[in-house]
Amino acid sequence: MGSSLTISLDAMGGDHGLDSTVPASLAALSEHPDLRLILVGDEAAVNEKLNSCGASNSERLEVQHASQVVEMDDKPAHAMRMKKDSSMRVAINMVKEGRADACVSAGNTGALMATARFVLKMLPGIDRPAICGLLPTIPGFCHMLDMGANVDASADNLFEFAVMGSVLASAVNNIDSPSVGLLNIGEEEIKGNERIKEAARLLSESKLNYVGYVEGDGIYAGKANVIVCDGFNGNIALKASEGVAKMISHKIKQSFTKNIFTKIAGLVAMPVLNCFRKTIDPRRYNGASLLGLQGIAVKSHGGADALAFQTAINQAIIEVRNRVPERINEQLERLLVEQRDES
Repeated sequence: MGSSLTISLDAMGGDHGLDSTVPASLAALSEHPDLRLILVGDEAAVNEKLNSCGASNSERLEVQHASQVVEMDDKPAHAMRMKKDSSMRVAINMVKEGRADACVSAGNTGALMATARFVLKMLPGIDRPAICGLLPTIPGFCHMLDMGANVDASADNLFEFAVMGSVLASAVNNIDSPSVGLLNIGEEEIKGNERIKEAARLLSESKLNYVGYVEGDGIYAGKANVIVCDGFNGNIALKASEGVAKMISHKIKQSFTKNIFTKIAGLVAMPVLNCFRKTIDPRRYNGASLLGLQGIAVKSHGGADALAFQTAINQAIIEVRNRVPERINEQLERLLVEQRDES
């Protein structure tokens, strides 16, 4: 593919479907001159939306027909067996076939994870894939995994998550040795269940930059570049942070619209408020990586608008350019060699 990169998009997935994916695609193409996109979905509907957005014919934009759509309430097994020509499945197949370097979908999380795992296969040495996303912190942001793929995760799984998250943070943020923290109910060594304590032991004995336990407030304080947890706790933390961001924005708006004096104060403070709103806007952190696969797949929030979906496309671009799956595989092999040499 030369210096260009190609990303396949599940154009029909998510709560807003084409209303989000098509405008996001056009914005991404404008921002990245070396990008090619394949919009996968109902060909007639996709072309109609492209026309309504004033899109001109371009060699960098292709439409691939898919006759089915994975609904948000479809069970993963049903989607895999009965919807083999869905926009989601076809987009993932393109990565497997080498027609695309990565795929992005805002569709059903369970179906996306199951299908991506089935089609793309796991990297050697990785037992389960994990969803890794970004959360805002005081210093900037951190990577957190797992965010919902694995409700239950063993100590070995948590160690694998740490390796994958560390590689992603290193590749994306150019950090030589990203700090890794284990989410727990306290920072003391005696806190946590046996699974967490065993994961802490594995991390402490590894070559990773493990900094110990991190409590919930430590996530946003920026105590680690990578926060490791199971999917149950990770998803709760993610949704809680999104809810807090919306609540803060609502309360600030409410406070500045109480009367004429607060409205005037709001106008004066508008530049600062806009900057703050962007900082905590969940749309600007959209795009969770499905790590552990032999290919790149990015999960966009189901309710993503055009800006949020474009952020997910940007995340896929970053992972392609930084060879994330290959680097995870190289790191795992390096750790295995180090363990053999020390035993």
